Amino acid sequence: DLKKDWESFPHSVCRMIHLDYWGVTYYQTQICAVKGSTVDISCNYTYPIRILLNKTEVLQTLWSKGGVGSPVDLMSDPDYKGRFQYLCDPPVCTLRITDLRESDSAQYKFTFRTNHRGSHTGSPGVTLSVTGNILLKRYTDSYRRAELRCESSCQAGHQSYIWIKNARELLRETSSSLSVSLNKRFLFSPADAPQLPSVSVSPSGEIEEGSSVTLTCSSDANPAASYTWYKDNITDSLSNNSQLVFSSIQSSDSGQFICMATNQLGWKWSRYQHLDVKYAPQRPSVSVSPSGEIVEGSSVTLTCSSDANPPDNYTWYKEDEESPTASGQNFTITDVRPEHSGNYSCEAQNNRGSQSSTVLLTVVRLKGDLLIT
Repeated sequence: DLKKDWESFPHSVCRMIHLDYWGVTYYQTQICAVKGSTVDISCNYTYPIRILLNKTEVLQTLWSKGGVGSPVDLMSDPDYKGRFQYLCDPPVCTLRITDLRESDSAQYKFTFRTNHRGSHTGSPGVTLSVTGNILLKRYTDSYRRAELRCESSCQAGHQSYIWIKNARELLRETSSSLSVSLNKRFLFSPADAPQLPSVSVSPSGEIEEGSSVTLTCSSDANPAASYTWYKDNITDSLSNNSQLVFSSIQSSDSGQFICMATNQLGWKWSRYQHLDVKYAPQRPSVSVSPSGEIVEGSSVTLTCSSDANPPDNYTWYKEDEESPTASGQNFTITDVRPEHSGNYSCEAQNNRGSQSSTVLLTVVRLKGDLLIT
């Protein structure tokens, strides 16, 4: 069934990157789809993270169909009732239309509204052409040769055709016909753009700093897909292989990873895969507030901070005392006495290890208007 095999072909994919300008970008401005199939139209929208120290918030996203003036949300169009979905999960915002009709042929635009600048619409948008069928016909012009033709009513410009023989690319050109020898056996089937890639992590379970970790991306596609890896909102690729390997993963490698599967017919983004690298506490930093010598009878706070994953617990000890003095990131003495003077150590600990640091607390007596050290 050629129509069924081509249902996954039409799509337009892009990434969302937080930049310092406003815009909407479509990776594909023209799409040809088969009547009755499903199409995904996706976009990339960018905006400044902050304006005048105020964080930018996206309040609404919508897709509209052609026309001029204010965009009209497809949600209010009865012709699309029950046939469309908004799949907006950063970095991809997608309009999915199912059970395509030839009347769906139109220009589609994406609009987003924020708390700063009203709305922004990406123009000129994506032009969708819906064709009735894709037919593979054979015309015999002699007893030795035949011509195969791929036919459709699609009006999208710059169409390309890829002929596949035994799952291997045979020919790529702008012509829709192919001449073959009748004494050879050919099996023709429509090619497929990549399906939604899946991402797996090996080994599974918690990831510990220094261990080896492999991310694997896979997608059904014909011809076979090639893969590109990205992290967070960084535009530079990390790898062009199906596997992204960390031989000794570090805490700085934590983040959101996404892969793109590509072949000659299109591309598809995976969902984000989060890597959360666990590690022992770093050597803690200890501070005293107020700093300097502490006057008897005043209040003082000791603060301990350390980087760790999972978050660490803090325990305070005073020199020459075995039992903990206090627990928690902050240790406050509200009525300081001379006997509080001495070295205090803070121990940061999680299930991966522990580290400690020491600070000296000096208390001075006040006699009249004089400080006695």
